[in-house]
Amino acid sequence: MDDPPPLTADHAFINSTVHSVYELFVAIPGTTLAWNYLKVSYQDDPFRIALELFLVFFALRYMLSKKYKPHDNAVKLTGKEIDELVEEWQPEPLVPKLSSFDRFNLDKTPLIVGAQSAKTKVAGYSKPLMNLATTNYLNLVSSDTIRQKAIDTLKEYGVGTCGPPGFYGTLDIHMQLEQNIARFLGTDEAIIYAQGFSTISSVIPAFSKRGDLLVVDEGINFAIQKGVQISRSNIRWFKHNDMNDLERVLNDIQVDTLRHKKRLTRRFIVTEALFANHGDVAPLPRLVELKKKFKYRLILDESQSIGVLGRRGAGATDHFGVDAKEVDMIVGSMATTLCSSGGFCAGSVEIVDHQRLSGSAYCFSASLPAMLTVSASEAINMLTQQPHLLRDLRERIQAFRHVLNHKSLDPLIDIDAASASSPLDPAAAAAMAVVPFFHIRIKPSFLAARAAANNNSTTTISREEEERALQDVVDECASQGVLVTRAKYVNDQERVLPRPSIKIHITAGLTKKENDKAAGIVKSALSKVLSGKWKK
Repeated sequence: MDDPPPLTADHAFINSTVHSVYELFVAIPGTTLAWNYLKVSYQDDPFRIALELFLVFFALRYMLSKKYKPHDNAVKLTGKEIDELVEEWQPEPLVPKLSSFDRFNLDKTPLIVGAQSAKTKVAGYSKPLMNLATTNYLNLVSSDTIRQKAIDTLKEYGVGTCGPPGFYGTLDIHMQLEQNIARFLGTDEAIIYAQGFSTISSVIPAFSKRGDLLVVDEGINFAIQKGVQISRSNIRWFKHNDMNDLERVLNDIQVDTLRHKKRLTRRFIVTEALFANHGDVAPLPRLVELKKKFKYRLILDESQSIGVLGRRGAGATDHFGVDAKEVDMIVGSMATTLCSSGGFCAGSVEIVDHQRLSGSAYCFSASLPAMLTVSASEAINMLTQQPHLLRDLRERIQAFRHVLNHKSLDPLIDIDAASASSPLDPAAAAAMAVVPFFHIRIKPSFLAARAAANNNSTTTISREEEERALQDVVDECASQGVLVTRAKYVNDQERVLPRPSIKIHITAGLTKKENDKAAGIVKSALSKVLSGKWKK
């Protein structure tokens, strides 16, 4: 066998260099293990070693590459160019430009001067107007007793607590008011909120979450609509105040659940006791019957009915003789009859305790000012101790309705017409006789006749024209000494936008004579505007 050729100088240098590198590599602790691992991995799984080497080289390349800076490619502008761009820039308006109808509504908004009362001063009028545009049904706002207690509380506690109830915002009078509300309604406990609007829109999301089910009346007010929306629950709607349709919806849900074997979720029926947008009363006994039959919880908004319905003014449960504990959550506003601010939710101990940690408006809003807390407590005491307040109010309601039910207005207007299409049980229908507010709407047949008289090819009157006609009635009433107002809605956000109306609020603050006079003025204004100048 031939001897290998002698090494050249280059070969000797390469061998010595490789040997030196190898000795250096071996001298590093752990390299022998790594080298054995690479050899075994290459023999057993070459793809794995190739992938790992790729990742190592990628990591090294990424760490050694040039770092990215967000504004590296920004265009450098000269001072002159910057000045030119600033001069050309036009900021967007903070609010959209008002339409002619928006301007009309703004101009027609009355400005009350001084304290609100049954006869209030309005800018532009020399004499006080009889106020039929306020929810001060029992005229407790004018109570000297409540006013003095509020002043005394202001001196003792100051203006506000400056903190949410769960931290340092709860005072002894807050706990006393919660006890008073629970005792008045007949529930185990109650919780108070600082804002009336956010009460119901906080209570609903505190219990109903994504995936839960809400069965909701189509006629609910805007605050409840927002609460339903915020909850992000599954929503099923039933026709306004129609218990037959509610039962149909509940049956459909039950059948669908059994057929598709859906998991059990929290389920609620949500409605109002006295509907702010329609003026009709929900048949509470039937609601309780259905919620028990289908195993639902009932959330009842009593914002309009508290202090008004029932023998004691304790709301729908009092009126229908239903035990308040049969309703899972009674929610209401203290800004109506109770002449205060904020709202409440009454129910079982568990219902109330849950909200103290899960009610957003309770946890993250400053608590109710002390003077308003005492005002609400005193209003409840007056309701309990002075039953004649409710009798006086109901006398005014019946007298006012009697005047507006005159046959001369039959061709012109509907009163609470929205409820006429919904089948009410006798008890709910009877309750409407003591409802302290109602909506006056122009009769559809009258609108159609006016459109035909004007040679209108669509035979309809636009909503804006209808609103302007009602505003003429409002202006005519004001010129004769009565303050009334059109019902206002968030038109582009209401789920079911009610027809335009004048909303009349009756108050016990007017004497019988003043109440009859106000009713006569409203009646004559309707006749004068609708059958007079507007018809022309």
